[in-house]
Amino acid sequence: MLPQWYTIVTMKKNKIHLTNSIKGVIGCILVAAGFVLLFIYRLSQDFSRWYSTRVYQIWVNITGRIMNVFPFSVSEVSLYILIGIILVTGLRMFWRLVGRKSGKQEVCSGLLSFFLLAAVLFFLYVINCGINYNRESFTESSGIVIEDYTADELTEVCQWLTGEVNRLAEVVERDEEGVMQLAGSAAEGAVEAMEELGEEYPELAGYYPRPKALLIPWVLSIQHLSGIYSPFTIEANYNSGMVDYNIPFTACHELSHLRGFMQEEEANFIAFLACSKSEDMEFQYSGYLSGWTYCMNVLYNVDYDVWEKVREELTEAVEPDLKANREYWASYDGTVAEVANQINDTYLKANGQADGVKSYNQMVDLIITYYHNF
Repeated sequence: MLPQWYTIVTMKKNKIHLTNSIKGVIGCILVAAGFVLLFIYRLSQDFSRWYSTRVYQIWVNITGRIMNVFPFSVSEVSLYILIGIILVTGLRMFWRLVGRKSGKQEVCSGLLSFFLLAAVLFFLYVINCGINYNRESFTESSGIVIEDYTADELTEVCQWLTGEVNRLAEVVERDEEGVMQLAGSAAEGAVEAMEELGEEYPELAGYYPRPKALLIPWVLSIQHLSGIYSPFTIEANYNSGMVDYNIPFTACHELSHLRGFMQEEEANFIAFLACSKSEDMEFQYSGYLSGWTYCMNVLYNVDYDVWEKVREELTEAVEPDLKANREYWASYDGTVAEVANQINDTYLKANGQADGVKSYNQMVDLIITYYHNF
């Protein structure tokens, strides 16, 4: 008869081996399923459109409502917890290996746990983000046909935007330094703006959870990011540290991803429409000033002399906002921002946006087309 301790150790090893096998199998299934879905979406836009409008919206309604219960960004807090777990677990594994306090089986178990976690995150990314990159675009579904435009048409739009910004600059609240301050709730206002836009464009109709302000905005600021969509928790997150006029536009931009529109220029355009059509003057100001910035940057490269004349028409009331914005992002210039920009550029190109981070600027094409035809 075997000693009791031997029986217990054997049972423990068998249990660990079984657990490891289950982790490995589930991880492999999730990875394989994710790649199969990615392969299918690359082949068929019809599949992507069906999935984005039928299946993905189920996840938004279920997961979005659950996450909406929490007043903080679950994705942000989870990230900090995950980093802590990885560091502690990694140090424990290293210590046990060095001190020979555990066998290779337990180390293998830890590695398989990391593999399973990575597989789960990869699968969530695919079903809540990746497939949507090949769906029917917002311009296609809304009937907005992008047209070539002349320098004169661009100038006309810049003058129109300048007039709107000047009008709104006088009515929004400002601090003692003249910088615009949000008086209302950006989260509630963004949901309301997107819901109102959904009444005009059925493809944007549906449930919207509140966008979340990051508890530690430095995480995004150091990457020069104003917001981010989390496919793992289906949350729209925005940088709460940046100048206030950016927040409404960014919140609406990130919420547009919850309708399956992942192309950045379209998310920008949807945010512009949502803000400019909002009844909230602060949202209007945010939308028009953001659109003005993008369009004026293009005009600067097309015809500097004309740009200079239009720029002189901007009221002095806006200058504190522009100055504060420049100074804020300049304070985070550095290697991290450059690397983050390159990673984002590579990510966008890998998902079919050939112009990478430059695609954000293509919002200008949409604004000009919209202005002259709608």
